[in-house]
Amino acid sequence: MSGAAVAAAVTPGRSATGPAAGPWLLGVRHHGPGSARAVLAALRAARPAAVLIEGPPEGDALLPLAADPHMRPPVALLAHAVDDPGRASFWPMAAFSPEWVAIRWALDHDVPVRFIDLPAAHSLALKETASKEPVEGPERAEEAEEEEVTPVVDPIRVLAETAGYDDPERWWEDVVEHRAPTGETDGGATPSEGAPGDALAPFGALAEAMGALREAYGDGGQPRDAVREAYMRIQLRTARKEFGDGVAVVCGAWHVPALAARTTLAADRALLKGLPKVKTDLTWVPWTHRRLARRSGYGAGIDSPGWYGHLFEAADRPIERWMTKVAGLLRGEDRFVSTAHVIEAVRLAETLAALRGRPLAGLGETTDAVRAVMCEGSDVPLTLVRDRLIVGESLGEVPDTAPAVPLQRDLTRSQRTLRLKPEASERELDLDLRKETDAARSRLLHRLRLLDVGWGDPVAGRSSTGTFRESWRLRWEPELHVRVAEAGVWGTTVLTAATAKAASQAVAATALADVTALAEHCLLAELPDALPVVMKALADRAALDADVGHLADALPALARSLRYGDVRSTDTAALTEVAAGLAERICVGLPPACTGLDPDGAEALRGQVEAVHGAIGLLDTGAEPGTGLRGRWDAVLHKLAARDAVAGIIRGRATRLLLDEGRLAEDEAARLMGLALSPGTPPADAAAWIEGFVGGASGGGMLLVHDERLLGLVDAWLTGVPADQFTDVLPLLRRTFSAYEPGVRRTLGELVRRGPVPEGARRADAAPATGGFGPGLDPARADAVEPVLRLLLGRPPEPVEAAG
Repeated sequence: MSGAAVAAAVTPGRSATGPAAGPWLLGVRHHGPGSARAVLAALRAARPAAVLIEGPPEGDALLPLAADPHMRPPVALLAHAVDDPGRASFWPMAAFSPEWVAIRWALDHDVPVRFIDLPAAHSLALKETASKEPVEGPERAEEAEEEEVTPVVDPIRVLAETAGYDDPERWWEDVVEHRAPTGETDGGATPSEGAPGDALAPFGALAEAMGALREAYGDGGQPRDAVREAYMRIQLRTARKEFGDGVAVVCGAWHVPALAARTTLAADRALLKGLPKVKTDLTWVPWTHRRLARRSGYGAGIDSPGWYGHLFEAADRPIERWMTKVAGLLRGEDRFVSTAHVIEAVRLAETLAALRGRPLAGLGETTDAVRAVMCEGSDVPLTLVRDRLIVGESLGEVPDTAPAVPLQRDLTRSQRTLRLKPEASERELDLDLRKETDAARSRLLHRLRLLDVGWGDPVAGRSSTGTFRESWRLRWEPELHVRVAEAGVWGTTVLTAATAKAASQAVAATALADVTALAEHCLLAELPDALPVVMKALADRAALDADVGHLADALPALARSLRYGDVRSTDTAALTEVAAGLAERICVGLPPACTGLDPDGAEALRGQVEAVHGAIGLLDTGAEPGTGLRGRWDAVLHKLAARDAVAGIIRGRATRLLLDEGRLAEDEAARLMGLALSPGTPPADAAAWIEGFVGGASGGGMLLVHDERLLGLVDAWLTGVPADQFTDVLPLLRRTFSAYEPGVRRTLGELVRRGPVPEGARRADAAPATGGFGPGLDPARADAVEPVLRLLLGRPPEPVEAAG
């Protein structure tokens, strides 16, 4: 068959008629609305005695659920190995999938329907066998994985190129998606009662084209296609013996020539002999349009599932209805879109289709028209149109009667009890832990995170994590059903599974930081039965670990955990004892560890000093200043600030921490800065001290703005750095000052340019002026601000004394 003949076979308007008698091999493109409408028309016209569908036969018992009123596509058949739930496969179906349409037609007309593809028991075992085959390097491994999901030859692309198209998607839309099948009128709602051959003609043409391609390229499909097709031929023979020739088969168009080929039963069975096998479980799970749009993993590789769904649902006047949807979306986002915009967008899309020689405006034409008319040439609103409409945010639903692992059922019950519905679109959830429902939601999300079911991720909200508020970013992905199945080995409920996994991880963990993080997770997830095991492991690891860096990494997590315990009313006495012991050991071992460090080591230890400082602030139980744990830590900071052998960045940070806490007088801080910036100090060490003192997000810029003495010291040092050494310290200074807000940098520049306020410019009774500010306090302006401050702080207004 020549290339021209192939193109003619699938060109609209071809008058060839298909056979009137079965079996009818309905070759389709998975998830194609045009294929779905054609399959529906063929089934209505042919009225087969049975329908066979490409899919795992173990799913036959689940097919009746497709007619359940609570089943709403997109959904997917999930098959996983019982002994290894992580080894799984999905068979996704949308409302516009030909397979879904065929299943629903068969169930609605009481026609037997079966899956006939290679059983999942074999396909999952073959997947494991393929993963264990030796490969030569990562490139070869990537290649082997790609072969499993990508055919050697793309039949749609070849046919499109043969017909003169450079875009296979555009060719498929012109030939199939934008063409109403024979035997349908009124958008596919009312089929005619014509001869079966009229409705089957497109499938006969497509079968011819695929036959020519397989003849030209060989069986260049996916690996193991021969095995799959052999099994499907056996199932087709069995169905014909039971139902006669009136059988309809819905499968990928590439397989049609193989199913029509004349082979012997013995030859097909020989291909299936010796196939590996594993025990499997199957169920229906919700799917999403966004997952259908992905080309990797379990995605189906559809660029525009939302658009395809629209074409399937609105076969009559699809462009007008689509533009109306887009207008509604943009109006909901406060963009001005009138009826005139819709009319002009439809006209422009149709004009573009005519100029490009297309039978109907496709997604490209409608998108161009929306951009020009409704978005004023901007691509920014088009991003919203793509996410919400072209791809879509639909999440399917599955009835409660569908099989599920016990852990999934417990999770579903918890979601309903807590009114925490899974959604395909990303959303943020703010929780107030003082409310029982929000606290329960927090526990559930933390337990799922411990089980590696990443439904939610903590984010920075209105306040930091560990207070009475938490913020989460939620999005439910279909793969999470596999994660839940994997987690089912730990228990039948979320609580018991999280407890068992936490206890197991505590025993297996070797690093102290891992155990402290696990203790934090246990308190967040409220796992009282796992906490004793974790605490024992924590005490053992802490007693054996003498590295100050490891102890400093572990302490902040313990301090946060104690704070979580306060919020959640959890007994943390054992945790307090361990944390106090770690803090004591850090106070003893930190000063020697801060000497003899290279710049990278000093920077890392600076961060650990900051973290320990914050942790000790949480551990301090209100002891008097200078006493207890806080007093010992203040003494450590004083040692670090005054010891010349300590790296400059650590000395500067210790000085700043003491100054902020009020443990160091401003005069003493200025003295230490003067020593650090003295001419005898190497410029690089002085620049490191400055970064430690005023660098990062510590508010050092505002400190320099408000303290003229410190700013003058920095300015005097900087102007005195020799020219040959200035280039060495410049990168460090840039890193320090670039972290400041633009307004702070601008104010510092103005202050330095202006210089100090001359003494003669001050009033005799005024306080010493700070650079950039007034010569003294203005009582009238201060009094005007006080009522606002009282209001912000929630304090009652100051009583006004009666005059006289």
